[in-house]
Amino acid sequence: MPHIALRDVTKQYPPAQRGGDPVVAVDRVSLEIERGDVFGIIGYSGAGKSTLVRLVNALEPATSGTIEIDGTDITRLSAAKQREMRTGIGMIFQRFNLLNSRSVRRNVEYPLEVAGWDKARRKARALELLDFVGLTDKAENYPEQLSGGQQQRVGIARALAADPEILLADEATSALDPETTDEVLDLLARVNRELGVTIVVITHEMEVIARIATKVAVMERGRVVESGATYDVFTTPQTSTARRFVRTVVRNLPSGDELTELRAQHEGRFFTISFTDAGASEARVFGALARAGVDFNLVYGGVDSIQGRVYGLLTIAVRGEDAAVQAALASIGEGVTVQEVAA
Repeated sequence: MPHIALRDVTKQYPPAQRGGDPVVAVDRVSLEIERGDVFGIIGYSGAGKSTLVRLVNALEPATSGTIEIDGTDITRLSAAKQREMRTGIGMIFQRFNLLNSRSVRRNVEYPLEVAGWDKARRKARALELLDFVGLTDKAENYPEQLSGGQQQRVGIARALAADPEILLADEATSALDPETTDEVLDLLARVNRELGVTIVVITHEMEVIARIATKVAVMERGRVVESGATYDVFTTPQTSTARRFVRTVVRNLPSGDELTELRAQHEGRFFTISFTDAGASEARVFGALARAGVDFNLVYGGVDSIQGRVYGLLTIAVRGEDAAVQAALASIGEGVTVQEVAA
């Protein structure tokens, strides 16, 4: 049984103007998220990803479809039961949403205070979590005295206060610089690894997906247009939307003026060579060409690592007789895709 299952979920809002069509924010989305996953949902602004998160924790009702958590359809629960269910779901936000009038410790305590925990117990829990996120020494400070990364770590501690099984992170690193983003993503990975929390990451940044997500769904105009293991979506994207996101992280194929400039600098026919960690390597590619006696230069691309797994996408300029070139490329072996770049 999946931990979270969305089945044909739609969310509509009233027309923006009288007589208009309803605004469809989420359009017949079906997803399954397994327990212990770090599941990324990526899309450009307006794709419907943040609305989808609000449906998962029942902050908004779905127009149609079912949303199941551990097999229970939360769309059929009473408001009281939905509030009870929501205590098992933590939430972290782009802008931290900390209470400036409360100390760091009391910010972490806040959901426990609402839940009726006694003072001593909630203080102990808050200090435990601040130690987990590395902010014990900031317990009595106030949010304005912290950096952005520290504030987000407080937000993560607060989201974990009630020991949730699910954590929803809505653009949690968008307001942070790259170094701080890495620190926060490392912390979320630790939350998943050590606490066993299922994490759903909403983002428009493919770097975040590459760094932390085990699986990913790509959204466009309210629909999931592609989903699968993160490595598979990176190495073999099936839709134009996924390919655009992948290009922001992986050096893809040269085109336009860049390709024209490369052709002016290098003689010969251009080929792209792609391979995964299923059996090929950069050394094997170059070794096969060298043994065949073909003259070549690497002109674009390289080898990337996606969560420890290798992916290569190379563009080479090859010089020699056509028969020799074709024989050399064929000798590289299995696990490699070779395609000539059109002139």
